[in-house]
Amino acid sequence: MNPLSSYKRLLKTKPIIRFVSFLTCVAIAVFVSFFVGKKNTKKPIITSINPPIASPEDILTITGSNFGASKENSYVSIANSRITNSKYMYWTDTEIKIQLPSNVQDGLVTVITQAGISTPAFFANKSSIPTTVRQDPKATIPIIHAVTTENGSETANIGQTITISGMNFNTARGTSKVYFSANRDGASETPEYITALSSNYDYEYWSDDEIKVRVPDSAVSGSLYIETERGKSEPFPIYISFPAGNKTFSAPRTYVLQTSVNIKPETEHTDALITLYMPRPQESTFQPEVEASSITPAPLIQDDIFNIIFQDSLDKSLNQSTTYSATHIVKNYTITSNIISGKVPNYSDKTKMLYKSYLSPDEGIPSLSPKVLELKDQIIGKTKNNYEKAKLIYNYMIKNFTVTNTPDAEAAASPEDLISTGTGDAYCFAVIFTALCRAAGIPAVPLGGVLIDTQYTTKNHWWTELYFEKYGWFPVDVALGAGLAYTPFSEIIDKQDYYFGNMDNQHISFCRGWNQIKSPFINSRTVKRYRSYALQSIWEEARGTESNYSSLWNAPAIIGIY
Repeated sequence: MNPLSSYKRLLKTKPIIRFVSFLTCVAIAVFVSFFVGKKNTKKPIITSINPPIASPEDILTITGSNFGASKENSYVSIANSRITNSKYMYWTDTEIKIQLPSNVQDGLVTVITQAGISTPAFFANKSSIPTTVRQDPKATIPIIHAVTTENGSETANIGQTITISGMNFNTARGTSKVYFSANRDGASETPEYITALSSNYDYEYWSDDEIKVRVPDSAVSGSLYIETERGKSEPFPIYISFPAGNKTFSAPRTYVLQTSVNIKPETEHTDALITLYMPRPQESTFQPEVEASSITPAPLIQDDIFNIIFQDSLDKSLNQSTTYSATHIVKNYTITSNIISGKVPNYSDKTKMLYKSYLSPDEGIPSLSPKVLELKDQIIGKTKNNYEKAKLIYNYMIKNFTVTNTPDAEAAASPEDLISTGTGDAYCFAVIFTALCRAAGIPAVPLGGVLIDTQYTTKNHWWTELYFEKYGWFPVDVALGAGLAYTPFSEIIDKQDYYFGNMDNQHISFCRGWNQIKSPFINSRTVKRYRSYALQSIWEEARGTESNYSSLWNAPAIIGIY
C-alpha cells in the first residue's frame, strides 16, 4: 500500500489524524499569508515614468517596485490630485499604466499604498510648455514706433504709466523686459539701464503691439528699449521730469556673498525627504545686479524668484553633515534723496496694485491693529502731507523707543510689544514703522537682509521703503536712526537725519515684504526662522518617515568685495 492510500485510510478511521491535518493546513495558510503580507509592507518606489512630458489622455507608464500585485485601495497621485479608478489600465507590482486625465497639471507623481508614499517623479503637461517656432530674426526683433504718456505730456514722471506702441513684443510678456536709462552718479562711459520690475507691479499690460508699463524708480531721461528672447529693440528716446525731487545713486560696491545651511541626520534609518528654501538676494533699484555664481549641490529649483530650493533624502550616515550653499555676486548703491517735501502729492489712484499691496495688512505687518491705529492717530493728528506724516512717525519712534543691539532670533513675542514696552530690536522697529505708515495711508514695505560692517562681517537687519507718488521709493532705517550700533565705511555725522531718505551701500536685501510659501506636501513638518535675514513662512520642510535631524543656518558671509 502506498503512503497516500495509507494516509487516506487514517483520515477516515482516526479522528485525531483529521484534527492534526486541519491544524497543519491552517498553520501553513497563516505562514504564507504572513510572509506575503510582509513582502507587501515595503514602501513603493518609482524608478521612472514614461513619458515624463505628455498631453492629457496620453498613456503614462510608471515603473518601479512594491506597487502590489493588484490595485485594491492603492492609487496614483499627480500634482496632489488623485487619479480616478476609470483611468487605470494596468497594475502589477513593478508597473502601472494610466490614462492621463483631461485636467492633468504639472507636478510630482507618487504611488500611494497601505505601506506609504513612494519616492516622487516629476511630470510636465506638454500642452503647457511653449514651443519654439523658427522665424526670421529680422522679422521678429521688437520694434518701437511711439511712446506716449497717460496725459499726453511730452515728459513722464516716476511711477507714471506710459504706452509703448510697435510690433514683435510677443503676445505675452514671459521673460521679456523693458529697460530705461538709469540714474547712476559717476557711471562708466557705457550707458547703464535699469529694468521695470514685476515686484513693483510695473508691468500693467503686454501684447504683441502694445505695452503699458510704469516708469520705474531710478529711471532718468535718455532712452528705453525692449528685450525679448528674440533680441533687443533699438533705443527710443524718453523724457522724465521730477516734480517732487530726485535721488542719486552713487558709490557702487560689489559683494561676493555666500549663504549656507548644514543638515545632519540624527537617526540611523529614514527615507524622509527634506526641502530647504534658501533666500536669494533680490533685485531692486538700489541693488540692481544679482548673479548666482555657484550653487551646491544641484538644487531642485534654481530659478524661483525668491528662493533657491534644495531637496534631498535624509537617508545618510548617522551624524554625517551635508552643506547646501549658494554664492551670489551683488552690486548695490548708496542712495541720497533730494526730495521736495512740499511737492509730494497725494496718491491719485489707490486701486493700483502697488498701493493696494503695500497699504494692506499682511502676515508680518499689523497695520490695522488697534494699538497701531491708536498710536498713528496720536502721532500724525490732522497732518495731510504724506512726507510729513512719515517724518512725524520716524521722529516719534526715535524719541520714544529704545533699540536693542542684538535681535532675539527665537523671539515669538509680537513686534507690537514695542509700543507698550518702548524697547525692541531692529525687526520690531521696521515692522512697527511700516505698520504705522500703512495705517497713515502711505505705501510701505519692510526689507529683510544683512548689514555689512567695516570688518566685512554681517548681521541680520530690517528696514523700510516708502513710496511717494512722482518720486518713487524712499528708504528709511529707523533702527539705525535710533542709534543701533553699526559702523559704516564712510562716517555719518547725524545718523538720525541721514537714515530718513538716505541709505549707505552696506545694506544687502534678501526680501521686500512677506513671502508666504505654500507647502506642496500633505502632513509635512515645516520650520520657520524668526528674525532672520528674510521674511518668509517656511525655511525647512521634512516629509516621510518620522526622523530627527539638526540644521544650522549660517550667517550670510562676505567672501569677496570690490
